[in-house]
Parts: sequence; structure tokens; C-alpha cells
Amino acid sequence: MTSNKISTKEEKSQPRKIASLTRDDSRMDKIISLCKRRGFVFPSSEIYGGFAAVYDYGSYGVELVNNIKAAWWKAMVQENENIVGLDSSIFMHPKVWQASGHVSGFSDPLIECKKCHARLRVDHVLEEIGVFADEKMSEEEINKLLKENKDKIECAKCKSKNFTEAKKFNLLVQSNLGNFTGDWTKEPTYLRGETCQGIYVNFKNVLDSSRVKVPFGIAQIGKAFRNEITARQFIFRKREFEQMEMQMFVRPEEGMEVYEDWRKRRWQYYLDLGISEKNLKWHQHENLVFYAKAAWDIEYNFPFGFKELEGIHARGDYDLTQHSKFSGQKLEYQDSKTNEKYVPHIVETSVGADRTFLAVLTESYTEEKLEDGSERVVLKFPKKLAPIKAAIFPLLKNKPELVQKAREVYDVLKGEFMCEFDDNGNIGKRYRRQDEIGTPYCITIDFDSLENADVTVRDRDTMKQERIKIAELKDYLKEKLS
Repeated sequence: MTSNKISTKEEKSQPRKIASLTRDDSRMDKIISLCKRRGFVFPSSEIYGGFAAVYDYGSYGVELVNNIKAAWWKAMVQENENIVGLDSSIFMHPKVWQASGHVSGFSDPLIECKKCHARLRVDHVLEEIGVFADEKMSEEEINKLLKENKDKIECAKCKSKNFTEAKKFNLLVQSNLGNFTGDWTKEPTYLRGETCQGIYVNFKNVLDSSRVKVPFGIAQIGKAFRNEITARQFIFRKREFEQMEMQMFVRPEEGMEVYEDWRKRRWQYYLDLGISEKNLKWHQHENLVFYAKAAWDIEYNFPFGFKELEGIHARGDYDLTQHSKFSGQKLEYQDSKTNEKYVPHIVETSVGADRTFLAVLTESYTEEKLEDGSERVVLKFPKKLAPIKAAIFPLLKNKPELVQKAREVYDVLKGEFMCEFDDNGNIGKRYRRQDEIGTPYCITIDFDSLENADVTVRDRDTMKQERIKIAELKDYLKEKLS
């Protein structure tokens, strides 16, 4: 008979004192390596050499990002009576992007190395030498800034310091959809540069087809595309990415009150998600576009420093006014009690699913040195976000009765939780694999299980083990994972 405690070379002498290792400069490299090795994130089209700034989510990655999106949707739509969902198309009429200003003003300033012809984003180049360029600067102002710092700017590829002047490069991705003859570059359609425009152009449809009343919101999760010339920092900045956005339509005089309320709510959302408050901070946009009333970002302390995670913006009535002007359709709200008509103001919250994914990975990635001198890497995901909630092991692979009983337990649990069956290698190695993908609970079926109808449940974070009756296992996990 085996002991009720599972003892291995890697895990013994419960309880253990754990000392977390400090972060180091290679943290990002370690996270990227783990993502590839454990099936979270793969470079896109890797067998052909990859495709810059485009990534694929692997089997565990897709579960994690789906759980992140589900948590956002629950917080936005399910828990708010006055917020409804939408899934607008990636392709929209080209006039949408003219009205929004993307065709004429959605651009990044670039410089080109005269030696190797590499193109670099000016804000990135300047940021690396400690100089920050305002996004609303003219080309003339940007080039003046570059000239003042020309001796400090170096091409990352060939080390040359000889660059062209900066020119602005439009980020919209063009398409020839529906145009099979003629020069489609003169009348292009576009892959959407952001998801919020689909919300604005559906404002009237939602208003006419549902019972919403101002203030109300429309939430959407969807893909967006930007022709980033120098995308960097793994999945933080991608050319194809996924946004989670909510646009709240409010009375003009109540806009800032609603805005401040959403700032508080979105900050608390990340704390509830399991993000440490010390890794979050606010950043205020000082030079606003002409129509904006306020703009703050929630920044997260990624391995490469504090960067934008979510933007919360008071946009005024600009968006609906522009689309009304370009479409010829009135995008007004009529108060049913007062008959007052007005164009609502908009409060926006916008966050990238990919950036949340990277923040959660960064927050969860832990290296621990155990009391016995061994080390382990563990992703301490909030349990509701973990890709796999429980892993089921037979103690020995070569004992059919253990494998059969483990399969029975797996079949009982898989309909309720995302589970994994694993019988490869010794228990210690299986624990380590599950630690690295962040599985909260490992369930082992041993010889005592056959006699007593119970199993050993091992907790990811404490590594403590307890015996639970198989008949009580589902309720036990529901309580622990809630």
C-alpha cells in the first residue's frame, strides 16, 4: 500500500518554507521560453521562418485568453444591467474610417536608416535615449527633436547614425475586398484599426432594437489590425490583436461623473483579477486631442517597465457627431420622459486581451527555491483564469486498475472543469509540468483510492496534500475554484 501522502524527490517534508527568487533582467526571455515550451504562444507561420509581430495561441494559451475574455465579459455585460454586447464586422464601409479620422490622421512617424534601410518608429528610438515625443507633434517638430539628439540615435540593426528625416506612416491595413478590377489602392477597404467604430455605427441599431436607455453601454471583444512597422516586446505590440472595449453613452452634463466612476471600477477590476496594486499605476494624458475631455491609462509593470494596459477616455460627442455628418443619419437620443433630443457623450474603456494575457503571465510567473534546495517554476494564475483547473494522475502507468480508476475520475470531472489526464513520468515530474502551466489542483489515484474511494489532492501554491472522497471531489473543486 502507498502512503496517503505522495512523497517524491522533488516534493517532501511538508510543510515547506519557500523563498521567492528576485526578478532579473531575463524575466521576459524566461516567460517567452515558457510560452513556447508549454504551448501558450507560438510564433505565427514558424515553419516558414515566422511572420514578424504575429503570434498564435497554443492549447494552453487559448484557454487562458478565453478565460480572460470571459472574466472581462462577466464584469462588463453580465454584471451590468445597462450594458449590452455586440460583435461587429472586421470589414466596414471605407467611409467609417474617413469619418473617424483614421484615413488622414492614424499614423506613426518613421525614420529610415540610410545604410541598411531599416525603418524605425521615432517614438521608440527617442524613448530608448530618454527623450519622449508627443504623439501630436508635427513632422517639423519631430525632426527638430531628432536633429537635437542625432548623435545619440543609433540603428539597432547596423549601428549606423545616418537616418532620413521622419515621415508619418499610416497604420491602417488596406485590403482589396470587393475590388477585383482597377487600382484598388486608390479606393481601398480596410481591416479595422480599432473595434470601437463598429460600436458607434451600431449605436442607432442597438437603441432601436433593445430597451436600453441613457446611460447605457455597448461592449465588444474583437480583432483589430495595425500596420506596425516595428512591433516589439513579444505580444505586447502586435499587428493583429484583440481588443476588449466598452463605450458608455451618457448625458453630456453627466459625462465626467460617469467617467470618474469607471476609472475607479476599472482599477478595482484588476485587483479582483489578482493583479498586485504595486504593479499598477495611473498615467494621465496631458496633451489631449481636441475633442477629448480626459484620458488616463492604467499601466502595468511589465518586465520592460510600466506600459499601457488599459485606456479610459472621456470622448465627448465627437464620434457620433462625425458618423452622423458623414452618413447623413441622425445619431441622437430622445429622452422618453422629457422628449429632449441630444447627441450622447461617450466614456470609453479599452484594453487589449493580449496585453492582459501578458500582464497575467508576468504577475503569475514565479521561481521558487524550496527548503530541500530544489527549485520550481510555477504560474500562480488566479484560479478562475487557469487554463487547466485540475490534472488527474494514476500513480503508476503500468497498473491497469489505477489507470482505469483515474480515467473514471477524469470522466466525472471533465464535464464541469477543464481537466487534463497525465500518466507520463513519475509524479514529481508531472507536478512540475502542471506547475509550469498553472494548474491549481493535481489529483492522484493510488492503491488506497481503490479501497477507500478517495484521492490525494495537491494544491499548486502551498503544495499541501489532502485526501478527498471521490464522491465529494466535484463539490470540493467547485468551492475551491469559485
